[in-house]
Parts: sequence; C-alpha cells; structure tokens
Amino acid sequence: MDVKKPASQENLNGNESESQISHLALDIGGSLIKVVYFLRSNGSGGSVDDSGKKSDPVLEGRLHFAKFETSKIIDCLEFIRSKNLHLAGFRHHDASANDKTLIKATGGGAYKFADLIKEKLGVVLDKEDEMDCLVTGANFLLKAVHQEAFTYVDGQKEFLQIDQNDLYPYLLVNIGSGVSMIKVDGDGKFERISGTSVGGGTFWGLGRLLTNCKSFDELLELSHQGNNRVIDMLVGDIYGGSEYSKIGLTSTNIASSFGKAISDNKELKDYKPEDVARSLLRMISNNIGQISYLNALRFGLKRIFFAGFFIRGHAYTMDTISVAVSFWSKGDAKAMFLRHEGFLGALGAFVSYENHGLGGLKTHQSVQQFAVSETYAGKKMCCLVNEDLNDNESIDFGVAFAA
Repeated sequence: MDVKKPASQENLNGNESESQISHLALDIGGSLIKVVYFLRSNGSGGSVDDSGKKSDPVLEGRLHFAKFETSKIIDCLEFIRSKNLHLAGFRHHDASANDKTLIKATGGGAYKFADLIKEKLGVVLDKEDEMDCLVTGANFLLKAVHQEAFTYVDGQKEFLQIDQNDLYPYLLVNIGSGVSMIKVDGDGKFERISGTSVGGGTFWGLGRLLTNCKSFDELLELSHQGNNRVIDMLVGDIYGGSEYSKIGLTSTNIASSFGKAISDNKELKDYKPEDVARSLLRMISNNIGQISYLNALRFGLKRIFFAGFFIRGHAYTMDTISVAVSFWSKGDAKAMFLRHEGFLGALGAFVSYENHGLGGLKTHQSVQQFAVSETYAGKKMCCLVNEDLNDNESIDFGVAFAA
C-alpha cells in the first residue's frame, strides 16, 4: 500500500471491478447525501501484533468519501452505478438468489428515498439509527484515525492527541440542516441533550432568500468577501465607539446581528450580498457555539467536538465557533473539530456491517504510521490519515480478519 500518495475520490478510475469493491454506506440527510465506500488494494498482507510480527491476513485498501446535494439524488445514484458501488452490499445467510442486495444507510432520506433507490439500483437499504451512527462514526474517527481532531485558534490548526482511555464523556455537536447536541459516555452510550433548529439549513435557506446564491458552497464562498460590520450592530455602535468593560464587552463585540438594518434607511438591494452572507454565517456560528458551551457546562463536559457539513473546514466558521466557546467559557473551554466532520453518520453505517465480510473492529496495537482502532465485534482495523492529505479525501486502512 502506498502510504505517501493517497488517492482522492476525484482520482478514481471509471468503473471499479466488483472484486475491488467492499461495503458502501449512505447517510441521506435533508440537505446532503454523504457516501462512504471501501475499495480494496490489490493483494493483502498481514496485520502486525505487539511483537512486530505479522499475524492475521489483512485486507488493505482505501475508504473514500463523496457528497451530493439531496435535491440531486439522481446524480448520486448515477455516481454509485457508474462505479458499481451498489454491488458492495450483502445478503442475509438464508437469502435466496432472487433477494435484493442490502446496503447500509442512515438519515431520514433512507426512508424517504428507499423506493427510488430500489428502483434505480436494484438494492434495498438496511436502515441504521441516525444517532447511533453519528456517535459510532465519531468514536471511530477519534479512536482509529491519526490527527483527526484539532483546535482552530488565530487561523492555526493544532492537532490533538486523543487518549483513548480518557475520551469520555464528551459533547458531540452535529451541525447539519439542524443541530443535535449529544452527550457521549462510551461505546453505544449516549443521550441527545439539546439541539437547535438554527443550523446549516437556516444558513442555506435564508441565504437563498437574501442573495442570488444557488448552492451552499456558493453562499459560503460569497461570505469570504463580506464585511459583517456593515450590517451587524456592534457594542461600539451603541457606546460611541467605546467598549463596555464592566461586563467584559469590547467595542467590536456584536450587540445585535443584522441590527444596523433597523436604523439604516436602506432596502435589501442596497446591501452587498457578500456582507449579508457574512453576517448570516457569523450569527448562526456564534449562536451554535454559545448554546454548545452552555450545554457542556450544564453536564460538566470538558470536550466539545463540532462536526457536520455546515462547517466544511471553513476558516471563518471555525474561528467564529472557537471564539464563541472561548468567550462564554472565559477561556476555560476550546472548540474541537474533526477532519472528516461531515461523514460521521455514513461512517457509523459503514461500521455497522457486522458479520458481512467486514464486521466489528477490535483494538489493535500497531506500528509505524498506523493508528489504533477501537473494539466493535471481533475484527481488527488499522487506519491512517497522512499528514499531507486534504480534508475529506480518503483514509488508507487495513482490516485484519481474525481466524
């Protein structure tokens, strides 16, 4: 396996042979479809035990990621068909030859589009609980993938070394169309403690109404060029340029998002779309950061991991959330992010392929570039994310099948 030059999803060649494909999992949300699939490498080696000797046979390959707008599900299904990924499911042991192949899936769309997917691809979706998959995916990444979690402070990423023995409890904030806040106490032990309807769908929905943007990414890119201070009312705007130091507010703190639009004698057309996009992104990110910290405080949680495709590795989004958490915690807490932030649900569905070729995962002490995985159900996985890998591309990994 070439660990120096991992392939991205864009570099895959046309149709994949059935012998290379193993396990496709889908997370079909309200806004986006997330796709995770494993492509085997040619040949196999052996897993490495604590003494450095090869033991169990290893199936090596890459875990690939792709995403599509849910409104363009036909494009997603064509992508799956073009690469023969729909062949990567399983049948129950007692299934007849006429029974459909089962594909692991989660999210509301796994129910909404089940008939369409069966019609177009000839497969049946084996549905997994959405919250179960989110937590399983997060635990998998935090335990199995090197340099997955990081903080973002003053424009700089700082990767974290996660102690597997001191991971729990933590707060998982998944920002999709809406926001779920989940207290995770261990493998399969979690509780959704809060959430908010003001999330990625809010940003995209209001953004489409207020600008001419036709996609989330276009709106996000537009926000790069904006200045939210044109629209947001700052503390300094209220206090004549001064701060309110008695309660810890600087002159540049936002007193009211979109507040200047109240006093300005302007119409929507008089504001630049990029300023509107910037203010909107700032408002939603600030709100999520504040609510998340308050819920972490409520349960005494020290770690807050933010995930979901609202973030998309966007510097301004991560900076705003980080500042909000730091501000409300008075510097005691830090926001933490995940490199494969948007694929937790799909990864959780992927991991749920138990007893179908690639099943549970077992803690495996490995050497060299491989990281350590966690226990699932009796098989071993070693994972690697190379340091020069672009976010949300692929993960090199090997699966060791115990005898």
